Amino acid sequence: MTFKYHLLSLLLLTVSSACSDSDDPTNPDTETPGISVEKSVTINAGQTFQTITGFGASDCWSPAYVGKYWTSSRNGISELLFSSEIESGKPKGIGLSMWRVNLGGGTAEQGDASGIEDKSRRAESYLTDNLTLDWTRCEGQRYFLNRAKTLGCENIVLFSNTPPVQYTSNGKGYSGSGGVSNLKSDRYDDFASYMASVARHYIDEGYPVTHISPVNEPQYNWESGQEGSGWTNDEIARLARELDKALTTSSLSVDILLGESGDWEYLYKTKSDANRSNVISSFFAPGSSAYIGDLSHVKKLICGHSYWTDGTWDGMRGVRKQVAQAAQQYGIDVWQSEWSMLGDGYSSSEFVGYDQASEMDIAFYMSKVIHNDLTIANVSSWSFWTAMDVARWGHKNRFLLISLVPKGGEYGDIEEEGSYQAMPTLWVLGNYSRFIRPGYRRIDLELNESRSFFGSAWLSPEGDKVVAVYTNLSDKGVRLNETREGWLGEPKSITTYTTTSSKNLVEGSVTAGQPVVLDAESVTTVVYSLK
Repeated sequence: MTFKYHLLSLLLLTVSSACSDSDDPTNPDTETPGISVEKSVTINAGQTFQTITGFGASDCWSPAYVGKYWTSSRNGISELLFSSEIESGKPKGIGLSMWRVNLGGGTAEQGDASGIEDKSRRAESYLTDNLTLDWTRCEGQRYFLNRAKTLGCENIVLFSNTPPVQYTSNGKGYSGSGGVSNLKSDRYDDFASYMASVARHYIDEGYPVTHISPVNEPQYNWESGQEGSGWTNDEIARLARELDKALTTSSLSVDILLGESGDWEYLYKTKSDANRSNVISSFFAPGSSAYIGDLSHVKKLICGHSYWTDGTWDGMRGVRKQVAQAAQQYGIDVWQSEWSMLGDGYSSSEFVGYDQASEMDIAFYMSKVIHNDLTIANVSSWSFWTAMDVARWGHKNRFLLISLVPKGGEYGDIEEEGSYQAMPTLWVLGNYSRFIRPGYRRIDLELNESRSFFGSAWLSPEGDKVVAVYTNLSDKGVRLNETREGWLGEPKSITTYTTTSSKNLVEGSVTAGQPVVLDAESVTTVVYSLK
């Protein structure tokens, strides 16, 4: 049975000032100048798309120090990331359902000899110089890993930026090999066994390790500054085959996550180096020298990063449409596994620029990227880059969800506990991650979408909840004129969670018969409970 509900109201809103959409007399949405806008939206639960695996963030690199040394702060920080509890109408955290754990290369143990000047970019490894495994290492990372498990995070992804330094050609965590792998040619099986051993250890400890991602951004050479290595598609395929054997030998059901492409375009076209491009067809086209589609631990899944292809609304949508088309051609799912506001090509007509931007401006831009990754690229998982870091060099919250200030200030020693603050990026990500849970399916949401007003809708596995996330960047509040199709019934309750420059997922309720109202300059999650 199909239920349709039309909600109309003359409710007036007081709104703040910002840039507004221009009036369009042909637009069915109606506007009261300076007061409020009515927007028509249709949510059809009968038309479904991808199923969400999780929303996540990475533990590179500061959690290694915060988890070990910031003993008075680490509990509160971990709650912000992983808690799904709502206390007196206030979410305690954003309920991340995926946590990406760095299998470091061992540059932290090398210290200054690592050649990585910034110690906060060095990473520990469980592999010792005598090639045994020391599970007492990575203490800070293990703290957050444990908190993720305790607070209900459902997916742990182990990822590697570099092979352990004991296995690299130059004995370093960064590469001197250019566009090919820094892994010694006779160490592929050893590196694979190492990753499988770490997964085996944590699964035996009760951690929900679901994937291993063995290679990160292989299109870059990683010649200095932090751990990394270039890889050709054929080298990645060779490593995947060895990892598949190691996982089988260890009787693990863990899947191999491939891709981690430096940007989306590497997945579907030739860009710079042909040996490191066209990743989807290289891995999934039978007959390719890098074909790995027949491996038991490789599912029909690829992942990429949203960097560099996000400078304009239309540009990011065009790229993501091509990602979706390439994935559909080979019948594979897509994950977005890293984004932060890294690029420098943002259109001045769509973003005020780093110097003028507020922390909220950066969070709003992130919402644009999340929305287009979800609705155009059809990704089934979305992850931010660093969960926490120190906002040095005026970066604000471009690269972090939680801002850390060591005792000695922004340029102080990360080992000396200071203060922390949840950023708008955390709360805006929470508008998605806290409410769109693993197993939710995207459903059709139709509205007069623009770069200033957009939304997506999601259905719970039981069909008893519909979640919609709207971003309204205009200076006018929005009241929704809703049409609902394919729902189980009329909502028993409607709850909103609003993030603005002055609100962090503030809970509200909608009275029966009244419209959903969205604040000006806000990201709002609307939860419809049908039972």
